[in-house]
Amino acid sequence: MMVEPLYEVLSRSAVVSLSATAIAMVIGIPLGTTLALWRAGRRWLLTAVVNTGMAVPTVVVGLVVAMVLWRSGPLGHLGLIYTVRGMIIAQVLIATPLITGITMAAVRQLPPELPDQLRALGANRGQLVVRLWLEARLPLLAAAMAGFGHAISEVGSASIVGGNIHGHTQVMTTAIVENVGRGDFDAAIFYGAVLLGLAFAVNALLVSVQHRRTAWPRD
Repeated sequence: MMVEPLYEVLSRSAVVSLSATAIAMVIGIPLGTTLALWRAGRRWLLTAVVNTGMAVPTVVVGLVVAMVLWRSGPLGHLGLIYTVRGMIIAQVLIATPLITGITMAAVRQLPPELPDQLRALGANRGQLVVRLWLEARLPLLAAAMAGFGHAISEVGSASIVGGNIHGHTQVMTTAIVENVGRGDFDAAIFYGAVLLGLAFAVNALLVSVQHRRTAWPRD
């Protein structure tokens, strides 16, 4: 009896968090790279905003997103409240600061003369950025793993924006909270174990890619 509901909840969790992580990477990696290449005097304010974003509780993010998407809110006409798409938006806002911050730190750890060397070799801005990403590929994969882990483990915004509607917006974390509230700890532990397994599987896949792409011959 649990197979179909579990499959639905598990697949929904994966779709929401993987989609949010992918979008957050598209936003966060270029943004983090740009901030890293700026002079310190220009980037301090945005760096402070990014660092603050990493510390904002997910329930606060959910509250803000819900207010914007609510029927009487600025984007209420889009009908995104209590939908999977609305949950993805919330998780993008949760994962993006983390990915941006890790990317910025990773690029700043590269040799400071590298950008000038690439420009001297005739690299345009696009080629320069791609080369920096290749040099920082290990931390960027770590950023992806951290962003996914942050997204799939959060419960605050998922509850507020999604509403934990059975068959529609319930995900693994909200299912755990619901079962604990009912006193069904066996089901809550089961959902928790499955969620842990999903997170491990995704991160194991990323780590395997990381090792394959960064393997170097040893003497």
